[in-house]
Parts: sequence; C-alpha cells; structure tokens
Amino acid sequence: MQTLQELSGKVALVTGASRNIGRCIALSLAAAGAKVAVNARHAQSDADAVVAEIKATGGDAQTFIADIADSTAVQNMVDGVLKTFGHIDILVLNASVRKETAFIDMSYEEWRSLLAITLDGSFHCTKACLPSMIASGGGSIVTIGGMSSLSGAKRRVHGSVGKHGLWGMTRALAKELGEYQIRVNCVAPGQMNTTRSADRSERPAVSNVPLGRRSDPEEIASTVRFLCGPGATMISGQLIYVDGGQQQF
Repeated sequence: MQTLQELSGKVALVTGASRNIGRCIALSLAAAGAKVAVNARHAQSDADAVVAEIKATGGDAQTFIADIADSTAVQNMVDGVLKTFGHIDILVLNASVRKETAFIDMSYEEWRSLLAITLDGSFHCTKACLPSMIASGGGSIVTIGGMSSLSGAKRRVHGSVGKHGLWGMTRALAKELGEYQIRVNCVAPGQMNTTRSADRSERPAVSNVPLGRRSDPEEIASTVRFLCGPGATMISGQLIYVDGGQQQF
C-alpha cells in the first residue's frame, strides 16, 4: 500500500524523465513527497514541462540536461543535483533508446550507441550517485528493464543485450551494495501504451497478454514508487514484471 508523502525528505534522480514512462515515474515520486531531478538528454522543453507539472501540485523538481553516456556530463549533473537538493536517495535508471534493426544490417555504431546509454549510462549514474547514498545511510536504485532481457526480441538484439546486462547489473549491485542499505531492483514493462509505441507501424497484438491489454506508464511508475518506499525495505535484487502476465521463458 502506498502512503501519502511516504517519500517526503527524499531526493530522486530519474533519467530519461521527459516523457512516457520516465515522466510518469517522476510525477509519481513527486506525488509521494520526493524532490525530483528530471533528466533528459536533449528535450529541455519536455523536461521543463514535467517540472512544471510537479511544481503545479506543490512538489519540488528541477531539470538537468545531460547525456548519461558521457561520464563527465553525468558527474556535472549529479554535482548539480547535490548542490540544488543536498543529497540523492533514489536513482531510477530509465533512459534508453528503442531501435529496430535486423542484426545482419546493424552497424557497430548503432550497437554501441544503444549500449552506451543502457549500460555505460547506468554505470556512470550509479557510480556518481553512490557516495551520496552511502553517506545518507542507504537508498534505492531501480533499473527499468524489459521482457526482451530474458526472452529476446527479433530485430532488437542490441536492445535485448542491453536490458539483459542491466538485469545482471541489478542482481550484482544488490549483493554488493546491501551492506550500505542500498536496495537495487529491476522493473520490466510489457507492451505499453506510450507515445513511442503508438508511433510504431506495427504494434504487437495483445492476445498473448492474459489480462488482455497493454500496460499504462502510470502502472510502471506505481511499481517504482512502491520499490522506493517504506513498504519495500526488504526487497532487493528482484526482477518485477509489469506486463499483465505476458512473460514467457
């Protein structure tokens, strides 16, 4: 059960928070009382709009533009968050790029550009945030995975590899950071109702989703909020699917 303002006094950094799932996560954490650093790579106006939404409901947030694949940019961003809010308790690694390319046609540049965000970006952000989390006596890191992390996906080999690596990072960090009272979990969305999915020329049928519909971004955000809150203090190293029962291995 979520408690009103259960994250009061906490500071959250959400990567890729300018739209879709990231936007909803930022709004949900703010509704729980957290101060939110809204990250975007380029979309300043979209990120500013999310910050305005949060402030309109009495919350506190600020935009931080940074390419998380760039370690220097990440450190500058985290330094800015610490200067603005004082500490970081929650890190949500949501930023990603969804591309569909047949493996035979995939260039190394495309392969690396996706992994640079999904894996290198997660490395940079976690490394930069850890000192503050440790100094605060603990925290919560939530990675945003996907069904393809274990099942694979046609024309998305790079995406599947990135998400699988993110899941491995989640499990390993949960074991390594537990002594600092830092919990690390992964939330894996299924088929989504997002702007990105609506723009795709072919959307998968929902006939293989037992609950019979796509997930809404708010449902992913609600799960993230729970994992960051007081009701999840013994949950770490877990992969939680929010997919209506669709996962198949």
